[in-house]
Amino acid sequence: MHVQEWLETVPPLAIYLLVGLVIGLESLGIPLPGEIILVSSALLASQHGEIDPFVLGACASAGAIIGDSIGYAIGRKGGRPLLAWLGSKFPRHFSEAHVATAERSFQKWGMWAVFFGRFVALLRIFAGPLAGVLRMPYWKFLTANVLGGIVWAGGTTAVIYYVGVVAESWLKRFSWLGLVAAVLVGLTSMLIIKRRASKVQAAHQEPEPVGAGE
Repeated sequence: MHVQEWLETVPPLAIYLLVGLVIGLESLGIPLPGEIILVSSALLASQHGEIDPFVLGACASAGAIIGDSIGYAIGRKGGRPLLAWLGSKFPRHFSEAHVATAERSFQKWGMWAVFFGRFVALLRIFAGPLAGVLRMPYWKFLTANVLGGIVWAGGTTAVIYYVGVVAESWLKRFSWLGLVAAVLVGLTSMLIIKRRASKVQAAHQEPEPVGAGE
C-alpha cells in the first residue's frame, strides 16, 4: 500500500503524532523516511480539510528540533565509538565514507552544516549526533537546529500543501491532459535533479582517497 493511501485511513491526530515521531527519530540518527512521511501528509492535507497544515508543520518542526537535540546529546556522550557502533548496525547509512563526507561538511561549514543539513537526506540523519561527537558549542547547534527545523519542516509543509491545492484544481479543470503534462514536468525535473546530484556526488568523492590515507 502506498504511504499516502495508508495515511488516508489514519485519524488526523494520529497523523500529527506520526509525523512528529518519525521525523524526530530520523533527526535523532535512526534512518527513517521522515521526508516521505511529511510530504505525503502535507499532500493529504491539501486534499482533506480534516488535517490542519499549520498544526502539521508545527508537529514536524517540533519533531525535527527535539530529535536533533537528543541526537546531539547522545553523540556528545557516546563520541566516536558511537559512530563505529552505528556503522556496524547501519552500514548503508553510517559507512566510513558517509561519516567522512559528513565530517568534512561540518569542518567546512560549521553550524551552517546543521542548518542546511536539514535539507540533505544524509546530513539530516548525521547532523545531531555528529555535532555532538565533534563537540560543537551547544548554542551554535541549537540556533542552527531551531532555524533549520522550522524552515525545512514548515517550508516543506507549506510548499507541498499549496502545490497540492493548485494541482488538484488544475487537474480537475484540464482532466487527463493536465495529468500528462504534470507527469512530463515531474519526470523532466527529476532527471535534471538526478543529473546535478550525480555531479555533486562525483565532486565530493574525488578527495576521498586522500582522506583515507591519513
